[in-house]
Amino acid sequence: MPDTLPELLSALVSIDSVNPSLVPGAAGEAALAHWVAGWLRERGIEAVLDEAAPGRLSVIATVRGSGGGRSLLLCAHLDTVGTDHMPDALEPRIQDGRLYGRGAYDMKGGLAACLLALQGAQGAGLRGDVILAAVADEEYASLGVQSVLGRITADAAIVTEPTSLELCVAHKGFTWHEITTFGRAAHGSRPDLGTDAIAHMGRVLGQLEAYGHDLGSRAPHPLLGHASVHASLIQGGQELSSYPECCTLQVERRTLPGETAGEIEREWTALLSPLASDPAFRAEHRTTLVREPFGVPVDAPIVQTLRGQATLILNQTPTLTGMSFWMDSAFLAAAGISTVVFGPHGAGAHSAEEWVDLESVGQCRAVLAATLRAFCA
Repeated sequence: MPDTLPELLSALVSIDSVNPSLVPGAAGEAALAHWVAGWLRERGIEAVLDEAAPGRLSVIATVRGSGGGRSLLLCAHLDTVGTDHMPDALEPRIQDGRLYGRGAYDMKGGLAACLLALQGAQGAGLRGDVILAAVADEEYASLGVQSVLGRITADAAIVTEPTSLELCVAHKGFTWHEITTFGRAAHGSRPDLGTDAIAHMGRVLGQLEAYGHDLGSRAPHPLLGHASVHASLIQGGQELSSYPECCTLQVERRTLPGETAGEIEREWTALLSPLASDPAFRAEHRTTLVREPFGVPVDAPIVQTLRGQATLILNQTPTLTGMSFWMDSAFLAAAGISTVVFGPHGAGAHSAEEWVDLESVGQCRAVLAATLRAFCA
């Protein structure tokens, strides 16, 4: 099995791990999970598989310390998005210091850095455990990290999503909502009998636009800017010659650290309540998914240790940053694990051309290795 970084990352990219919840019938994480576990075991590292759902495998690996030290969890996801319109997606290619292929950037580069850092923890004389969670399903429902957290914990964690070697200490969360307006079906020639559910949804959309303006006028988060809301999908009506009986709108609300699901529910009540003064108007709202935002204090020990080691290795102090997209780090933080996000540089997440900078993956590995030696000593 490969030992060098380019060979290791090439092997990871060449194994199909497209998330089957995104692409029905796709390979999923099982083959890659077995390969990663085999790579670790070949090097004498304890590795077990965790099955969050049939065929949805994660890997938990541990280099155990002598006792009495702090434990550190390295976390990366195994799954990728689909490969449509991406020629040679699973045939890694190296050109001008970049490795191209599906998952190279999001996030097998970070996974490779974790694997090599974990290997380096062997024989380092650490008192604390170093744990790797290579998890399934981050790109859809995060089944993997939720299942793994039922089996392990740690004093701190580093998620190696790509950050261009900056320290991500905050990211947005999101909530999904479904609003249905109800009308009364009737022949299109009988306005006296019909009520237009789609027209009633137009009132909701007007309120939604005002809601978005309100969010944009609030005080921004120093790293993440403003919360936001947008209409994502809409469906309604039966046919052209009928008054629509119902209309359903699906909405996404991006959230900031400090915002709670309860507060957002109250905002939806306030948004719809004025419309209910019309006796002909009837609507129902339900929240279908909540993913909490993430934030870690900049003075947290893991943030300070990682930043200090990165400064020594990179010869400059990495920037503290926030990310607009959601990551598994929110689940780790919610489980009481102090977490920071730090990963390599690249581009093309979810796009037809994806690449990761190999030098930055090596730098990421070096920073992880130095951090675990300092944190778990």
